[in-house]
Amino acid sequence: MVVRKGNLLRVLLWSLILSLVFAVRGEAKNEREYIIVSGGPALHEWEKFKPDYHDRWWGNFIRPARVRIQELRAEHGAGARITWLVYRRGYERRAERMSEPAILSNILSVRDRYGVNLIWFRRGEEVVAYLNSGQPRDRVKIANFEYFGHSNRACFMFDYSNEIDSASKSWLHEDELWRLKRGIFTRDAFIKSWGCHTGESMSKKWRAATGRKMIGAIGKTDYSKMYLNNWRPVLSAGGKWAW
Repeated sequence: MVVRKGNLLRVLLWSLILSLVFAVRGEAKNEREYIIVSGGPALHEWEKFKPDYHDRWWGNFIRPARVRIQELRAEHGAGARITWLVYRRGYERRAERMSEPAILSNILSVRDRYGVNLIWFRRGEEVVAYLNSGQPRDRVKIANFEYFGHSNRACFMFDYSNEIDSASKSWLHEDELWRLKRGIFTRDAFIKSWGCHTGESMSKKWRAATGRKMIGAIGKTDYSKMYLNNWRPVLSAGGKWAW
Protein backbone atom coordinates (compact mmCIF):
# COMPACT_ATOMS: atom_id res chain seq x y z
CA MET A 1 0.00 0.00 0.00
CA VAL A 2 1.39 3.37 -1.00
CA VAL A 3 0.59 6.39 1.18
CA ARG A 4 1.25 9.68 -0.53
CA LYS A 5 3.09 12.34 1.42
CA GLY A 6 0.12 14.74 1.36
CA ASN A 7 -2.23 12.05 2.67
CA LEU A 8 0.21 11.10 5.40
CA LEU A 9 0.44 14.71 6.55
CA ARG A 10 -3.36 14.96 6.67
CA VAL A 11 -3.57 11.76 8.72
CA LEU A 12 -0.96 13.02 11.15
CA LEU A 13 -2.70 16.39 11.42
CA TRP A 14 -6.08 14.79 12.16
CA SER A 15 -4.47 12.47 14.72
CA LEU A 16 -2.97 15.50 16.49
CA ILE A 17 -6.30 17.37 16.43
CA LEU A 18 -8.19 14.36 17.81
CA SER A 19 -5.62 13.80 20.57
CA LEU A 20 -5.95 17.44 21.63
CA VAL A 21 -9.76 17.21 21.60
CA PHE A 22 -9.75 14.10 23.76
CA ALA A 23 -7.19 15.67 26.12
CA VAL A 24 -9.35 18.76 26.55
CA ARG A 25 -12.46 16.64 27.05
CA GLY A 26 -10.64 14.52 29.63
CA GLU A 27 -9.48 17.62 31.51
CA ALA A 28 -12.98 19.07 31.43
CA LYS A 29 -14.18 16.00 33.34
CA ASN A 30 -11.67 16.66 36.10
CA GLU A 31 -12.66 18.67 39.11
CA ARG A 32 -11.01 22.06 39.45
CA GLU A 33 -9.56 23.59 42.59
CA TYR A 34 -8.91 27.28 43.21
CA ILE A 35 -6.09 28.01 45.65
CA ILE A 36 -5.18 31.25 47.42
CA VAL A 37 -2.14 31.60 49.69
CA SER A 38 -1.71 34.35 52.29
CA GLY A 39 1.65 34.99 53.92
CA GLY A 40 1.94 36.64 57.32
CA PRO A 41 2.38 40.32 58.25
CA ALA A 42 5.48 42.01 59.63
CA LEU A 43 5.59 43.20 63.24
CA HIS A 44 5.53 46.89 64.13
CA GLU A 45 8.49 46.44 66.47
CA TRP A 46 10.71 45.57 63.50
CA GLU A 47 9.27 48.09 61.06
CA LYS A 48 8.08 51.24 62.83
CA PHE A 49 11.33 53.21 62.48
CA LYS A 50 11.97 52.33 58.84
CA PRO A 51 11.23 54.78 56.02
CA ASP A 52 9.76 51.86 54.04
CA TYR A 53 7.31 50.69 56.69
CA HIS A 54 5.81 47.25 55.97
CA ASP A 55 2.33 46.16 57.03
CA ARG A 56 0.92 48.99 59.09
CA TRP A 57 -2.31 47.04 58.72
CA TRP A 58 -2.41 43.38 59.77
CA GLY A 59 -4.84 42.52 56.95
CA ASN A 60 -2.62 43.40 53.99
CA PHE A 61 -2.57 39.79 52.78
CA ILE A 62 -6.00 38.80 54.09
CA ARG A 63 -8.26 41.44 52.54
CA PRO A 64 -7.17 40.87 48.92
CA ALA A 65 -7.42 37.11 49.48
CA ARG A 66 -10.98 37.58 50.78
CA VAL A 67 -11.90 39.65 47.73
CA ARG A 68 -10.50 37.01 45.36
CA ILE A 69 -12.32 34.24 47.24
CA GLN A 70 -15.54 36.23 46.93
CA GLU A 71 -14.98 36.66 43.18
CA LEU A 72 -14.15 32.98 42.65
CA ARG A 73 -17.25 31.94 44.55
CA ALA A 74 -19.43 34.29 42.49
CA GLU A 75 -17.87 33.16 39.20
CA HIS A 76 -17.77 29.40 39.79
CA GLY A 77 -20.70 28.85 42.11
CA ALA A 78 -21.43 27.45 45.53
CA GLY A 79 -19.99 24.05 44.67
CA ALA A 80 -16.58 25.29 43.55
CA ARG A 81 -13.64 23.84 45.48
CA ILE A 82 -11.78 26.84 46.96
CA THR A 83 -8.83 26.34 49.30
CA TRP A 84 -7.12 29.07 51.33
CA LEU A 85 -3.68 28.44 52.80
CA VAL A 86 -2.73 30.92 55.54
CA TYR A 87 0.55 31.27 57.41
CA ARG A 88 -0.90 31.01 60.91
CA ARG A 89 2.09 31.84 63.11
CA GLY A 90 2.48 35.28 61.56
CA TYR A 91 -1.06 36.22 62.56
CA GLU A 92 -0.75 34.69 66.01
CA ARG A 93 2.37 36.74 66.71
CA ARG A 94 0.85 39.92 65.32
CA ALA A 95 -2.23 39.40 67.50
CA GLU A 96 -0.12 38.81 70.62
CA ARG A 97 2.29 41.70 70.10
CA MET A 98 -0.30 44.26 69.06
CA SER A 99 -3.13 43.17 71.39
CA GLU A 100 -5.40 42.46 68.43
CA PRO A 101 -7.12 39.25 69.60
CA ALA A 102 -9.76 39.29 66.85
CA ILE A 103 -7.28 38.64 64.04
CA LEU A 104 -7.68 34.86 63.91
CA SER A 105 -11.44 35.01 64.36
CA ASN A 106 -11.63 37.49 61.47
CA ILE A 107 -9.79 35.01 59.27
CA LEU A 108 -12.12 32.22 60.38
CA SER A 109 -15.12 34.39 59.54
CA VAL A 110 -13.97 34.54 55.90
CA ARG A 111 -13.79 30.74 55.85
CA ASP A 112 -17.28 30.45 57.25
CA ARG A 113 -18.87 33.11 55.08
CA TYR A 114 -17.57 31.81 51.76
CA GLY A 115 -17.40 28.11 52.56
CA VAL A 116 -13.71 27.66 51.78
CA ASN A 117 -11.31 24.97 52.89
CA LEU A 118 -8.96 26.88 55.25
CA ILE A 119 -5.58 25.27 55.82
CA TRP A 120 -3.10 26.75 58.28
CA PHE A 121 0.56 26.16 57.41
CA ARG A 122 3.97 26.97 58.88
CA ARG A 123 6.53 25.89 56.29
CA GLY A 124 6.99 26.08 52.55
CA GLU A 125 7.15 22.28 52.36
CA GLU A 126 3.54 22.16 53.52
CA VAL A 127 2.47 24.38 50.63
CA VAL A 128 4.28 22.12 48.16
CA ALA A 129 2.75 19.03 49.78
CA TYR A 130 -0.74 20.45 49.48
CA LEU A 131 -0.28 21.44 45.84
CA ASN A 132 1.03 17.98 45.03
CA SER A 133 -1.32 15.79 47.00
CA GLY A 134 -3.77 17.81 49.10
CA GLN A 135 -6.37 16.46 46.67
CA PRO A 136 -6.16 13.42 44.35
CA ARG A 137 -4.41 15.26 41.53
CA ASP A 138 -5.28 12.63 38.96
CA ARG A 139 -8.79 14.09 38.96
CA VAL A 140 -8.69 17.37 40.96
CA LYS A 141 -6.52 19.81 39.03
CA ILE A 142 -5.49 23.28 40.18
CA ALA A 143 -7.12 25.95 38.03
CA ASN A 144 -6.08 28.99 40.08
CA PHE A 145 -3.11 29.73 42.33
CA GLU A 146 -2.47 33.20 43.74
CA TYR A 147 -0.02 34.34 46.40
CA PHE A 148 -0.45 37.42 48.59
CA GLY A 149 2.54 38.12 50.79
CA HIS A 150 6.13 39.22 51.02
CA SER A 151 8.58 37.97 48.43
CA ASN A 152 11.82 38.75 46.66
CA ARG A 153 13.03 37.78 43.22
CA ALA A 154 13.77 34.19 44.31
CA CYS A 155 11.20 33.20 46.92
CA PHE A 156 7.94 33.66 48.77
CA MET A 157 8.76 34.86 52.31
CA PHE A 158 5.86 33.82 54.50
CA ASP A 159 7.07 35.43 57.74
CA TYR A 160 9.18 38.36 56.56
CA SER A 161 10.05 40.66 59.48
CA ASN A 162 7.74 38.74 61.78
CA GLU A 163 10.24 36.72 63.81
CA ILE A 164 13.50 38.26 62.58
CA ASP A 165 13.94 41.90 61.57
CA SER A 166 14.05 42.17 57.75
CA ALA A 167 14.48 38.41 57.33
CA SER A 168 12.44 35.25 57.11
CA LYS A 169 12.45 31.77 58.65
CA SER A 170 9.64 30.36 56.51
CA TRP A 171 9.78 30.48 52.73
CA LEU A 172 9.38 28.72 49.40
CA HIS A 173 12.49 29.22 47.28
CA GLU A 174 12.68 28.98 43.51
CA ASP A 175 15.25 26.20 43.82
CA GLU A 176 12.64 24.10 45.62
CA LEU A 177 10.06 24.35 42.85
CA TRP A 178 11.31 21.16 41.23
CA ARG A 179 9.42 19.38 44.03
CA LEU A 180 6.13 20.39 42.40
CA LYS A 181 4.73 17.57 40.31
CA ARG A 182 4.00 18.01 36.65
CA GLY A 183 0.35 17.74 35.70
CA ILE A 184 -1.19 19.20 38.87
CA PHE A 185 -2.39 22.35 37.08
CA THR A 186 -5.03 22.67 34.38
CA ARG A 187 -3.89 23.77 30.93
CA ASP A 188 -5.56 27.15 31.41
CA ALA A 189 -4.55 27.66 35.06
CA PHE A 190 -4.31 31.27 36.26
CA ILE A 191 -1.20 31.61 38.42
CA LYS A 192 -0.01 34.89 39.88
CA SER A 193 2.25 36.14 42.64
CA TRP A 194 1.15 39.47 44.09
CA GLY A 195 4.44 39.85 45.97
CA CYS A 196 7.45 41.98 45.07
CA HIS A 197 10.03 41.06 42.41
CA THR A 198 8.91 37.49 41.61
CA GLY A 199 8.71 38.28 37.89
CA GLU A 200 12.47 38.90 37.90
CA SER A 201 13.48 35.28 38.43
CA MET A 202 11.02 33.04 40.27
CA SER A 203 8.40 33.16 37.51
CA LYS A 204 10.88 31.63 35.05
CA LYS A 205 11.81 28.88 37.50
CA TRP A 206 8.12 28.21 38.15
CA ARG A 207 7.42 27.71 34.44
CA ALA A 208 10.45 25.47 34.05
CA ALA A 209 9.32 23.34 36.99
CA THR A 210 5.58 23.12 36.27
CA GLY A 211 5.13 23.89 32.60
CA ARG A 212 2.72 26.72 33.52
CA LYS A 213 3.45 30.43 33.58
CA MET A 214 3.29 32.43 36.79
CA ILE A 215 2.68 36.15 36.48
CA GLY A 216 4.98 38.11 38.77
CA ALA A 217 6.10 41.67 39.35
CA ILE A 218 9.23 43.25 38.03
CA GLY A 219 9.80 45.77 40.79
CA LYS A 220 7.79 46.18 43.97
CA THR A 221 4.10 45.81 44.70
CA ASP A 222 2.41 48.27 47.04
CA TYR A 223 -0.27 46.97 49.41
CA SER A 224 -0.92 50.38 50.98
CA LYS A 225 -2.95 51.52 47.95
CA MET A 226 -5.11 48.45 47.37
CA TYR A 227 -8.30 50.42 47.89
CA LEU A 228 -7.52 52.20 44.61
CA ASN A 229 -7.28 48.92 42.69
CA ASN A 230 -10.23 46.76 43.76
CA TRP A 231 -8.18 45.46 46.70
CA ARG A 232 -5.24 44.29 44.64
CA PRO A 233 -1.76 45.59 45.38
CA VAL A 234 -0.53 48.08 42.81
CA LEU A 235 2.81 48.15 41.06
CA SER A 236 5.31 50.70 42.29
CA ALA A 237 6.63 53.32 39.86
CA GLY A 238 8.40 51.70 36.91
CA GLY A 239 7.11 48.23 37.73
CA LYS A 240 5.43 45.80 35.34
CA TRP A 241 3.97 42.30 35.28
CA ALA A 242 5.96 39.55 33.60
CA TRP A 243 6.23 35.75 33.38
